[in-house]
Amino acid sequence: MEETELITLAVAGDLDAFNQLVLQHQEVAYNVAYRIMADENAAADATQNAVISMYRKLDTYRGGSFKSWFLRIVTNACYDELRRQRRRPTIPIEPETNEGELVESPEWLEDKSAGPEEVLGASEIEKAIQHCLTGLDQKFRVVITLVDISGEDYETVAQIIGTPIGTVKSRLARARLKMQQCLQGFRELLPDQFRHITEEHDEPAS
Repeated sequence: MEETELITLAVAGDLDAFNQLVLQHQEVAYNVAYRIMADENAAADATQNAVISMYRKLDTYRGGSFKSWFLRIVTNACYDELRRQRRRPTIPIEPETNEGELVESPEWLEDKSAGPEEVLGASEIEKAIQHCLTGLDQKFRVVITLVDISGEDYETVAQIIGTPIGTVKSRLARARLKMQQCLQGFRELLPDQFRHITEEHDEPAS
């Protein structure tokens, strides 16, 4: 069944059609939420809240890319969850021991599933990318997630976050630069083509 038909049926109250729409888009929605939230539980909560919100707002959909319309709701759900987190006590990004000393190797950087020699390179790269994403300011993390990970175009992202296209491009450029600088610390994990980019970045201008 075509997506447009599913949308029409869902707006009319067909729960089966609505569930099919959710199944079609829940993976990309969760991936975007996870990149923004950097936490599986928080991403799952944001995605679930977005699905509920989507159901309530179906009658406001006015055509165009349904995926982009839904991602706008997902992004707003992430913003809401991040605001709730800021109002709660938080755990320091650099964990402390029981004696109050900083842990030299933060627990969230460790891979407890296997030793370094047993972990696939792709898994290590994924961890490095997520670590660097988490270190970005929220406004940069959202833009690079929507453009470089979800594959949305500038105009769509501008609509999703409610900013001019020029702002999207500017934030994306800064986000990519910050990511490149951060990933230099993981150079040995990167494939050759990415490692060369970071090495060139280190070379002094002639």
